[in-house]
Amino acid sequence: MRILYLHQFFITRAGVGGTRSYEFARRFVTRGHHVRMVTAGQGRRSVEGIDVVGVRGAYSDYVSATADSYPRRMLAFGRFALGAAAAGLRGPRPDVVYATSPPLTMALPALAAAARWRTPLVFEVRDLWPEAPIQMGALGNPAARRLARALERFVYERSARIIALSPGIRSGVIAAGAAPAKVELVPNASDLDLFRPGPAPERFRVSYFGTMGDANDLTAVIEAARLLEDVEFVLMGDGKHRAELERSAPANVRFAGAASGKEEVAELAAGSSACLTIFKDVPVLATNSPNKLFDTFAAGRPAIVNMDGWMRSLVEDNYAGLYVRAGDAADLAEKLAWLRDHPGEAQEMGHNARALAEREFDRDRLAERALAVLEGATR
Repeated sequence: MRILYLHQFFITRAGVGGTRSYEFARRFVTRGHHVRMVTAGQGRRSVEGIDVVGVRGAYSDYVSATADSYPRRMLAFGRFALGAAAAGLRGPRPDVVYATSPPLTMALPALAAAARWRTPLVFEVRDLWPEAPIQMGALGNPAARRLARALERFVYERSARIIALSPGIRSGVIAAGAAPAKVELVPNASDLDLFRPGPAPERFRVSYFGTMGDANDLTAVIEAARLLEDVEFVLMGDGKHRAELERSAPANVRFAGAASGKEEVAELAAGSSACLTIFKDVPVLATNSPNKLFDTFAAGRPAIVNMDGWMRSLVEDNYAGLYVRAGDAADLAEKLAWLRDHPGEAQEMGHNARALAEREFDRDRLAERALAVLEGATR
């Protein structure tokens, strides 16, 4: 099967960020399929058998995108969509088009390629756009909202199959008009090889690894650190709010440099007592399927989440971590202090987290599920 894979942020393990498209694509290649990946970058290259076609002048990582203003970001996404459409309209003819959003503008090259080659489209929804930027206050223009919602409905209607990364995203896609029968759930995966449990640190250490942008309000983490002077906090990543967080942080908060690769992130997770998955208190963000949560599970560490819904259910139903109220520094400090004072419970949560990762979020298994969706779309 020839797969035209459209994803602006194609990142290997040598980079930092979500590697889902890389991990899936290389597994598709191993199964004998040809994958042409259209992404941000320069030139054409082969990555473990994946034919990678770069589109110049576009954000190549999501952190850089979120650091820019929303109007500038949307203009840049639009430029990438045009470049990706041009690349997708060139041969060879694919058997299926597999496109990943966000940004929602990825629908434009996806629809163009599917129409040009008369092949089925599988559209993957990693975050609910335009609902997310609307609730975040980034998309306020009424005409722009109507246009974005119309594009959302149109691409769902024209897609042969839709892949949703969480139950909440699946519900949102269906609420936007997609037929339930064609929406498949394939969540993010745990990297069971790279992220592994390590010895517990001597001092109780809490870590966060990921973007420090608008959607990740880490203010409560800084305030919780003030209440827990004997706990070490390590925040790794970059984003538009990192500088202001550094200025306001107490002495027990250490800001690690942006990771040079996934190995650094895995090392931090293994050397932590607990890992944070923190979002701003915005309802749509509770539908996310964040990589950092599944990496925490793989590392065998208790996961601290502040979003009600699926994420809370995962940690509470499997006794794999704790839920804290979004934006509530006192609640976060109280829960972390409890973990610090109950090392046996924390160890049990870590064991359960790793078992959950192996049982439900193994990447090989989820890649097979995604491949089955692609194959089903071509029948």
